[in-house]
Amino acid sequence: MNVCMIGTGYVGLVSGACFAEFGVQVVCTDNDDEKVAALQSGSVPIYEPGLEELVERNVRQGRLSFTTDTAQAINSSLVVFIAVSTPSRPDGSTDLTTVEAVAREIGRSMIGYKVIVTKSTVPVGTFAKVRGWIEEELAAAGREVRFSVASNPEFLREGAAIGDFMRPDRVVIGTEDVEATAILNDLYRPLYLIEAPVLVTDIPTAELTKYAANAFLATKISFINEMANLCEKVGADVHAIARGIGLDRRIGSKFLHAGPGFGGSCFPKDTRSVAHFAREVGQELEIIESVIRVNERQRERMVEKIVEALDGEIDGRTIGILGLSFKTETDDMRDAPSLDIIRGLEKRGARIRAYDPQAMREASKLLPGLATCKDAYEACSGADALVLITEWNQFRMLDLARVKSLLRQPVIVDLRNIYEPGPMQEAGFRYFCVGR
Repeated sequence: MNVCMIGTGYVGLVSGACFAEFGVQVVCTDNDDEKVAALQSGSVPIYEPGLEELVERNVRQGRLSFTTDTAQAINSSLVVFIAVSTPSRPDGSTDLTTVEAVAREIGRSMIGYKVIVTKSTVPVGTFAKVRGWIEEELAAAGREVRFSVASNPEFLREGAAIGDFMRPDRVVIGTEDVEATAILNDLYRPLYLIEAPVLVTDIPTAELTKYAANAFLATKISFINEMANLCEKVGADVHAIARGIGLDRRIGSKFLHAGPGFGGSCFPKDTRSVAHFAREVGQELEIIESVIRVNERQRERMVEKIVEALDGEIDGRTIGILGLSFKTETDDMRDAPSLDIIRGLEKRGARIRAYDPQAMREASKLLPGLATCKDAYEACSGADALVLITEWNQFRMLDLARVKSLLRQPVIVDLRNIYEPGPMQEAGFRYFCVGR
């Protein structure tokens, strides 16, 4: 089977490479000439463990290719995935400009039957718009071409995306005709060998399933952060509480880690999007609206925590920051908590020295003038406090004696609860964490 993946961002590139690993012939297309040229030369523009090797192997073996000739890629394929960016607008709604442009290009280009699949996260009802945009272009050209539309949302965790694709918890396929269902079931046939659950639904259900999953996980994060804030008021330990409720199999332990709030390309965008289109149809999602507010306040609270750790005197102080990406094992800075925290500190007059194992280049784009360091210890040097924002493994076993000698004063603010309060205090640090 031949597959076209339109968009070589995170979702498109990972999905295209993984389909190729299944033995499918995949062509990934993008209108960014520089990005395509880089991919053709073997340079992967994003950091994802194992992705560079996966791309290189499948290109070398002739199953994966990259092009800017979208029309040719479409017509050489049976299944065409739309995997382009769907950013949030200021009001929280989803910007479908790029999806529309792709759908119209498909309509202008295709000359035979295709299954058009939205892989991008899009509001419920987008499939009807995609169908309409394609039909408009066909009508304008005076052509009649049969096609199917479908939805196949992605559930890839950054930092573990290849494993999530190859060994998924589930695959969700939304279709409206038996032909598209059969073709997509055949495309995912390799997963039947490992008995991965494949859920076939109508298209609106498939579109909403992605939002429901992310909104629920975001709710768990905001819930435990509210509990952490309460713990600080009453002297309780959020770690013990998370374990106490997480052992209940109805709740589970995942996503019950107190911290600076959720970020990244999915949770913030998807919660705002589902809240927006729910309001549009007259069914406000009160829980999700609250989840969004709690997450925004949590970032502000982290800034206040850092200020309090320095006894309210932050103007002119130097703060060492460890961890900039929104989570570990990625260089993704989209909606990262570090952005709001650093900007909040700088607004109060602090000077920032920062280090992240993978996200330095992206951080420099988003935070012009940020003083970046070569390693964790350079970030500590001469700082009035050290703040841990992302829990990279290399930060879990810092040489604390060295850290203490480099800091102007032994203040550590651990926003991910990497360390234990008792041992840190015994080591001579003024240690501040979340919910403990």
